[in-house]
Parts: sequence; C-alpha cells; structure tokens
Amino acid sequence: MPLLTADIGERSEEGYQPVRLDTDRGAVEARYYASPGSALGAIWVGGVGGGFDTPARGLYPRLAEDLTKEGIASLRLRFRNPRDLEEAVHDILVGLTFLGRQGIHHVALIGHSFGGAAVIQAAASNRGAVCTVVTLATQGYGTDPVRDLSCPVLLVHGEADEVLAPMCSIHVHRLANEPKRLVLMPGASHCLDETAEAVCREVRDWVRGKLLAV
Repeated sequence: MPLLTADIGERSEEGYQPVRLDTDRGAVEARYYASPGSALGAIWVGGVGGGFDTPARGLYPRLAEDLTKEGIASLRLRFRNPRDLEEAVHDILVGLTFLGRQGIHHVALIGHSFGGAAVIQAAASNRGAVCTVVTLATQGYGTDPVRDLSCPVLLVHGEADEVLAPMCSIHVHRLANEPKRLVLMPGASHCLDETAEAVCREVRDWVRGKLLAV
C-alpha cells in the first residue's frame, strides 16, 4: 500500500499523537495512541458521518486509551471520503502499513456502520496482519468478503437501529466462518448510545482476548 510519508505530531492531552499519512491518493488524518515496544494494535473507523466519529458515547477514544495500558496501540482514522467504500478500504490499508512501520504486526480492525464493511474488506485484503474484525451496527452492502476471512469476527448491533436493521449483522454473521459472535443489544439505536457500557465491555474483552492470545 503506497504510504509515502508519515508525519507524527506531539502527544496531546487526550493521549494521542496526531498523524498525517501521505499517500498517492491524498493525505489520511489519524490519531495514534502509542504503546512503546508492542507488536499489537487496533484500527478504529467510523461511518459516513466522517471525521473522527465514534459510536457508543466515545467508545473509540475510551478504549484506545485504555488498551495502551495493556500493550495494545491504537490508530483512529478519518476517512478521506467516508462515502466511497474502495477509498475507505485504501485508508485502512494505509493505516495497517503505518502500524507495520511502528513494529505492530498483529492488528484488530473495528468499524461502525459503513466502517463495518470497510474493515471486512480491508481484512480480506491483508490477512497476514489482521487478527480479528469487529463490526458495530454494520451495513450489509460490501460485506460479502467476510466469507473469505479466517480470523475471529464479532458483530454488535442494536435491536432498535433506525438506520440499518439488525438483519444486516445477522446476515453477515451467517456468512462468516467460525469463530464468530453476534451480539444484539436490546433497545439500542444505530449509535448504540443506550447500551454504551455493555458495548464497551463486549469490544474490550473481545479485542483484548484475541490480540493478547497471539
């Protein structure tokens, strides 16, 4: 993946270093939560809302900071074009290349909504580095490559999702190979805010378990 240069800024009060990843398709903005000496990492991406969006009441920055204490670095990506699946997959692969340059070669990919399809496709394109995939309220479109994944897959969806029906995750779960887990959150909407603590536990335990077992 053509990552040309990476410009890493000073650590912020929020615990991350701003990163600019220059590629032949433009610059990808990211936030890097380093865990010095670790070979484990996670990439977190949002949906069509763009920016550094996060579901479940700040789930991404919360877990990104928490996991560094357990030797798991994190990279939060802002898509250049959050409505173009091919470009979103490109950005995730660039993120994987960046982490590889930091010595991180075992990675979890986590994506919300549109980002769910993006992390599935990125994992299918780079099976060597990806140890697990987590989707949160994923869309159905673009998720068929989940059939080709051999890594564990966790799918979380709100039963009251008003944007993407739970059937999207149910469908992806049916296509996925074992090991896999489907969690439907009663009363939770698309952003999963209503069950934020339960979502946090599910994702934290899954990512920790799969990466620390490498």
